[in-house]
Amino acid sequence: MNFGFTEEQEILRREVRKFLDENAPLEEVRRQVETSEGFARDLWNRMAGLGWIGLTVPEAFGGAGMGLVTLVVVLEEMGRSLFPSPLLSQVLAARAIERAGDEAQKSRLLPSLGDGSRIATIALLEQSDRYDPAGTALLAEVEGDTDVLRGRKCFVPHGGAADAFVVVYRTTAGDGAAGISLAVVEKGAAGVTVEEPPVVDATKRFATLTLDGVRVDGSDRLGARGEGWTTVAGVIEIGAMLVAAEAIGSAEGGLRLTTDYARERLQFGSPIGRFQGVKHPLAEMYVDIESFKSLVYYAAWALDQGAADASLAVSRAKAYASEVLPRFGLEGVELHGGIGYTWEYDIQLYLKRARWVRPAFGDADHHYERVAALGGL
Repeated sequence: MNFGFTEEQEILRREVRKFLDENAPLEEVRRQVETSEGFARDLWNRMAGLGWIGLTVPEAFGGAGMGLVTLVVVLEEMGRSLFPSPLLSQVLAARAIERAGDEAQKSRLLPSLGDGSRIATIALLEQSDRYDPAGTALLAEVEGDTDVLRGRKCFVPHGGAADAFVVVYRTTAGDGAAGISLAVVEKGAAGVTVEEPPVVDATKRFATLTLDGVRVDGSDRLGARGEGWTTVAGVIEIGAMLVAAEAIGSAEGGLRLTTDYARERLQFGSPIGRFQGVKHPLAEMYVDIESFKSLVYYAAWALDQGAADASLAVSRAKAYASEVLPRFGLEGVELHGGIGYTWEYDIQLYLKRARWVRPAFGDADHHYERVAALGGL
């Protein structure tokens, strides 16, 4: 079986790379993260015009109807440049609406997400920071066909820029999968407050969403009450795989930056890249990147195909990425010496991205445990 990318996907990769090289070098990324939104709205609109925002939105709702493997190509290149963008959040919110929404909701919501005119994200986590059903404690007050939400959702990706939130909550008490529900909540709805706390990786902002008596009716609720966990679990798996896909690019970008520095930095009259203590860690980084790259590509293909081992493939890929990328970040800084920690050197930006990748949609321990459970251990 050929797991290589198609000619069209390679053309897309070159287009994305050219776009980012021209419009978002690291100097520009640094400037963007200092703005109020944390990303460039004009570049977002241009990406939408190129069809990248709606890449996986079904054609019936104005998107390109492509699979996750094609999206991996885009995210990998964005990760390489540490490009700040709410694309991943947009994809997950759209996928939740596509899976759980009815035709009227899809027709109302998906076109504006596909063309980038509105930004949405998924409000999943709470204070426990758990990616299982027990992590959802927000319990709605049920009043007929209306659910009243009072509580907080934490670590909402790009929540400050979002126009709408796909909120995960409970309509029946408990800590199991039964009772999990989803609804679309508009940012301007009564009782909605969004706050952005400080973050380590400024290219990956998140927000705290406070819901104070927010009313959700049947037109906003996605699917039947209490039957949302299957959708949520699927979105978490896609999120884990897409984070790992971005991590491929980030790892390769950090490796290239460190390798170039090792060629230029002289010690005892010789480039430090000639020393075993430098070139061996760089070689090991390369091997590890190629290993988890293969795992990510297979996981994306398995999700697209609905393969029986898709869940296992995703956890293998994310566990490996969460384990090795933080190590790459530290080693990259160490190989730069003490100056690697300073703001002037770009390698510290890749270390910060590694810190974001590790817990996003489950850390290494979470996914290794999942691998064991799925493998029957």
